[in-house]
This record gives sequence, C-alpha cells and structure tokens, in this order.
Amino acid sequence: MLNTSFEFLLESLATAVLVLDEKMEISYANLAAQSVLEQSDNQLLGTHISHVIVRSNVDLDYLKRAIRESEGFSDSEVVLTLFDGRHVLADITIKAIDAGNADKLLVELKLIDQQKRITQESQQWAQQQAARELIRGLAHEIKNPLGGVRGAAQLLDKQIVSPDLKECTQVIIEQSDRLRNLVDKLLGPNSLPSFEMQNIHRVLEKVRLVVQLDSSHNIDIIRDYDPSIPDAFFDSDMLQQAFLNIVRNSVQALEGQAVPGKIEFKSRIKRQFTIHGVRYPLAAQIKIIDNGPGIPDEIKDTLFYPMVTGRVEGTGLGLSIAQNLINHHKGKIEVESWPGHTEFKIYLPIEKKESTK
Repeated sequence: MLNTSFEFLLESLATAVLVLDEKMEISYANLAAQSVLEQSDNQLLGTHISHVIVRSNVDLDYLKRAIRESEGFSDSEVVLTLFDGRHVLADITIKAIDAGNADKLLVELKLIDQQKRITQESQQWAQQQAARELIRGLAHEIKNPLGGVRGAAQLLDKQIVSPDLKECTQVIIEQSDRLRNLVDKLLGPNSLPSFEMQNIHRVLEKVRLVVQLDSSHNIDIIRDYDPSIPDAFFDSDMLQQAFLNIVRNSVQALEGQAVPGKIEFKSRIKRQFTIHGVRYPLAAQIKIIDNGPGIPDEIKDTLFYPMVTGRVEGTGLGLSIAQNLINHHKGKIEVESWPGHTEFKIYLPIEKKESTK
C-alpha cells in the first residue's frame, strides 16, 4: 500500500504511473495510467505487466533486475504495444522504491504521441507544400514544350505517306498524350470543388461497393459507422476518389498474403479538434484499416510525395492525389502502420455552409 498523501500526489499527475511488486504484478495505477491503458484500477490490480503491455523495447528482465538490485533507468521514444492492440510512444522511467515491507518498482510513462505527431505534422506539411510547388512548376515546364512536340508530330503525320514513318509519328503522339495525362495528375484536380451538404457514409458506401464488386480479390470489408455524424459540406466526387485511392492502396498491400485480407471502414465524431492549426467544433474522423504487411520504413516519411511507391509497377500518385483532394476540404490524413496493421485516419472539418452549385 502507498502512503495516503503520496498517493494523492500521484493521482494529480498527468504522467501515467504504475507500481509493480516483485512478481511484476501491478499493485497501483494512478488515474493517468488508467486513462492510458483504458482500464480501471480494479481491472489492473494484480495483473502481470506483460498482460497489459504485451510488447515493448524494454525487456521484462530489465524490470526484474531493477527491483532486485534497487536500480533505475530511463529510455525515450519507447514503442509500447498494449493488450488491445494499440501502439503508443512514450518516454519511460523505471525506479526501485522502498514501500515499507517490500520493494516496489515505480514505472512512469509519459506519452509523447501527440507532441511528436504535431511536430511531424508541421514538418511534413511544410515539406509537402514545398514539394507540391516544385512539382507544379516542373509540370508546367514539361507541359508547355510537350504540346509543341505533339503538334509538330501531328503536322508531320499529315505530310508523310510512308506507313513506317506514320507509325513513328503515332508513337510520338500517343506517348505525348500519356505524359500529358501524367502531368495533369501531378497538377491535381483541374476543376473547382462542388460542395454540398451530404452524408459522409454515402461516399464510403459507394467506395465499399466498388471494392466488393472487384472479383480479382476476396477481401472482407468491415463497417463500423457512427450514425451521429451530421451531414457535412463537401464534394462527394473528390472524397470518393480520395477514399478509393487509399482503399486501393490497402487492396494492393493485401495481395498475396497468407492470412485472409480485411479492410475496416470506421467513422467517429471528434469535438474541438485542430486541423493544420485551426480548431473546429466538430470534425469527422474516417479510418481505413487493413491487416496487411505494413508500410516499409524507408517510405513512411515520404508516403504522400508524388512518385513515391513501394511497388515496382506503381506510379506513386494515388496517395499524393488523395492528400491533395483532402486538402481541398481543409482536412488532413495521418497514418499509423506496423506489421499486420495499417491505419489511415482522415479528418474532415464539419462546417455548415450553402451549396456552391
């Protein structure tokens, strides 16, 4: 048991604190720890730590040695896999304490997911904006002479009579058209959004139907919708394309794996949520989750950059276009991925305005 005044101080902390006994069972969990682990103290007390934190960078033997030899240690940015499958990032401090009749181990967990996510989001947003401007500039520089090449090939095609030479001019025209289409995709949508008050689940259902009607795979689509999400002001075609690009990325990731493929569509409401520095009273959170192999570490930080792909035959434009379309709606996309789990989170502000049609 802990001293009453000491326990009162621990309950007031924002840092999650666990006290372990020599058996590595939890003998105390403050309110912050209960919040992080999403379990009450009645559920946690007497539970072995390995049943709550099932995997981490900190080996269980370190904990046992720390309590046995009255030592302590700290580690930063430790990835913890919790009992319910959640992954959290935390700074961890371990310290042996004298609790009167027995030695205990004090475990402090300071979650840094949110602050790290905010920092990364700011950096990625600036990098993506710079990359987008660079690509737009290059695309325009390519598109202008490309039109001249195509026009010259058309004029030449009208003047020559040799079938072999005409075949060459046709190749030039076809490849010019292919490059122009690629450049158009890099430039993003060529029309203004047409916003209307609509239900986000209708868009998700259209995407689900498209995926289910594809006979080339046998992927199970799971739906977990929050019916309380109100109608939002958005362009349904743009959002459908954005969601479809993300889902296709998941479908491709699930190809060829031994376990049955699953993709989950989950929607939730977020209140007082900040997107790109702007706080909105209401926002919709859309999760697209698959049980694929996960995103390769080498492309995680540049996943939404144009021409970045983990597939040999891929163009690397799908996710870049998806992000561009979500940006048109003042939204953002976040990704969490590890082997067996990839989760795209799309956040869209819910604003009530008049239709632009």
